[in-house]
Amino acid sequence: MNMMEITRIFDLLQHYVEKYPGDQVALAGKKNGEWRKYNIQEYIEQVDRLSFALIELGIAPGDKVVIILTNRPEWNFIDMAVNQIGAVGVPIYPTSSEDDYRFILKDCDAKMVIIDGASVMNKVTNVLPDAPDLQIVYTMVDRGTYPYYDQLLELGESHPHREELEARKKAVNTADCATIIYTSGTTGTPKGVMLSNSNLMNQFKGFCNTPSPDSKTAFSFLPVCHAYERALIYMYHYLGMSIYYAESLATIADNMREVHPTMMCAVPRVLERFYDNIYMSGKKLKGIQRSVFYWAIRLAGHYKIGRKHSWWYERKLAIADKLVYSKIRKKLGAEHFDIIVSGAASISQKLAGFFSAIKMPVYEGYGLTETSPVIAVSSNEPYGREVGCVGLPLPGVEIKITDSQEIICRGHNVMMGYYKNPELTKEVIDADGWFHTGDMGRFTEHGQLVITGRLKSLFKTSGGKYINPDVIEQKFTASQFFEHVVVVGENQKFAGALIIPDFNFMKGWCQRHNVTFTTPEELLHNEVVVKRFDKEIARLNAALGDTEKIKVRTFLADEWTVANGMITPTLKVRRKIIVKKYQDVIDKMFASKN
Repeated sequence: MNMMEITRIFDLLQHYVEKYPGDQVALAGKKNGEWRKYNIQEYIEQVDRLSFALIELGIAPGDKVVIILTNRPEWNFIDMAVNQIGAVGVPIYPTSSEDDYRFILKDCDAKMVIIDGASVMNKVTNVLPDAPDLQIVYTMVDRGTYPYYDQLLELGESHPHREELEARKKAVNTADCATIIYTSGTTGTPKGVMLSNSNLMNQFKGFCNTPSPDSKTAFSFLPVCHAYERALIYMYHYLGMSIYYAESLATIADNMREVHPTMMCAVPRVLERFYDNIYMSGKKLKGIQRSVFYWAIRLAGHYKIGRKHSWWYERKLAIADKLVYSKIRKKLGAEHFDIIVSGAASISQKLAGFFSAIKMPVYEGYGLTETSPVIAVSSNEPYGREVGCVGLPLPGVEIKITDSQEIICRGHNVMMGYYKNPELTKEVIDADGWFHTGDMGRFTEHGQLVITGRLKSLFKTSGGKYINPDVIEQKFTASQFFEHVVVVGENQKFAGALIIPDFNFMKGWCQRHNVTFTTPEELLHNEVVVKRFDKEIARLNAALGDTEKIKVRTFLADEWTVANGMITPTLKVRRKIIVKKYQDVIDKMFASKN
């Protein structure tokens, strides 16, 4: 089967069988401390048994099956099973709030839900009265409340609807809705993005040649229900790569050392934490070892993606690799690393350059859930990777920059629309089929796309000057001292910021500077610490324009998490929600300078 014949999600399974029949590991997840590995034949058997069970339960083509699971092979089994019977998968983050569950389960007309975790089960139980179409609930393990996954498999094994399954598979069309992904982004109200089989299967055709043919082990820790990670998961299937799922965010480092991956997807915040841990590991060294380590770190910081370096710089990189970088990769379990795909937010040039220098090259991509999700992506083509850019337009996708600098696109990646919301769909997809992203950008001379901000994030000072907070926030969060920064200043004389320091970093800093660290709250009252924060702000301000400089700031000891709704599952701050919550704090901050 060639690529053009893969028009539906489940076609990937037959392609895998025909092209990579001898692969021992298609999917793997950890259970009870051991890796449970599935080859492609076991994978297909599980999928078919689940399909039989869904048919037996009365799931019809077009019915919505909600998946609320952490990353695990069963996520893929269910996804494929739902797709090949013509039903529609609706993934939801396990970290979503009860209110989000209530809205989504009702809005999508969910008929069945498969859930993981006691807390998720409790939330779903609470909202069942508000989801009248929801008839079937399964849990992944036996929790004594609902039927569970093993029973679903047994049901399929005892009711093998083979003829019905084959008929269903033949009836599935590439233009049919394959999934509804609810996205609230940084604003709040969930919107059901309808993506077809065609939307999803055209994605990886534009970037599947970027990984090396020797790249065979993919590591996944970002939620599969996120459109970007999901697009890569399908690409891994197409390339016959073994997919290993991390146990949790807390075990990423341990799992990587066990798996030795060649490829993974990450968000900038995760890469920032990787960098911080690498940088701090040098503090444990002594004498010449420590000096050499930080010489190598500084050297990597000067690496420029897409630029030709001098022979002398390349020579120093080779020495640094032998003495330092190779040891870093070994410690991370990344000795044979090929690619890190970075998405969901802009990554700093320095960070991307650093990982590329140590032979963990970063390839950026850009898009939205509504664009399936990729619009542009880095590649190995001439000028395919440039520092500060998110790549070239995906083949088959047109990109234009409007007079207001908004990025709009048209092509196979544009969603079918928002579920049950044609009016909202018309607001973002115009009569000519152009999807309006709401992001601002420009092209380089080589056709690379650069993201310059978000239209709705722009604000005007009382002096009439526009400020792009995204640019400022990116610079500030690149600092080891600051974890989250939200720039504010609408109708004020100047810009200000709400800042949550990186308290994990501060523990080590306090130890090295003989400062007592008790609680985050008390630390923000320590004059030495606050003075150091302000010194860091002054350093960062030096690279900003006059109107962009942060003139007032408030340090916060609060936690902004996915669970409390302050950040998205891809670790982006929800600006509107944060500004609303801290409006009194913001008012007092500016009043103190007026």
